[in-house]
Amino acid sequence: MDLAPAVDFTRDNFAHLLAGRNLTAEQVNVRDGNPYSEMNLIRRGIAQARTTVPHIYRNAIAELPEALGWTAELCTTARTDQERRDAIIPTIGRGRSLLLLGPTGVGKTHQAYGAVRALAVSGVSMTWVATSSADLYAALRPRNGVDSETEFRRYAHARLLLVDDLGAAKSSEWTEEINFRLVNHRYENQLPTLLTSNVLPKQLADRLGDRVASRLTEMCDRSVITGTDRRRAA
Repeated sequence: MDLAPAVDFTRDNFAHLLAGRNLTAEQVNVRDGNPYSEMNLIRRGIAQARTTVPHIYRNAIAELPEALGWTAELCTTARTDQERRDAIIPTIGRGRSLLLLGPTGVGKTHQAYGAVRALAVSGVSMTWVATSSADLYAALRPRNGVDSETEFRRYAHARLLLVDDLGAAKSSEWTEEINFRLVNHRYENQLPTLLTSNVLPKQLADRLGDRVASRLTEMCDRSVITGTDRRRAA
């Protein structure tokens, strides 16, 4: 693991997230020469978030109690597992998932990326992949020169996976099978997954199928967000 460069804290609210942990930008940027230090892990986490979080969500801060509780539980589990294995650093491994439900425009994706940004400053190592359901299906659709199974494993085996707008695409046998294979793999291996959907709780089975809905019910903490479409009100 390499030493991460110093972080510029004049943008995207990371200084605010650090303040919530009683840390300052100066503390995080101290170069102690230890690539396994908590401060180096934070710098690496911020760097990854800045290259992966979409620009429109670059300032996202999670406020939902369910989202904050989920991130805290993942970090606690990672540190407990570190002690148990006598590992050098805490790493997100297995844990519960989080499902954010609500109509279009109420802030589900904002909260999801806010949760990821909170994890970035936690001092816990994580590798994560983010996609929308539409982009997921596009990446997995059979085409020349692309191994769809290799692409599928990238999402299925990710340590932490964010899937936005699950259930938004028109259903077909193929999309239903992709949904089931992905959710089932992460369910069976207890891999933390952050999902958003505008499907109402009572419509999950109708839209996603009984097999997927049943697994999501067991593997996920759930938050239903209400309100009006913020994009139209802007």
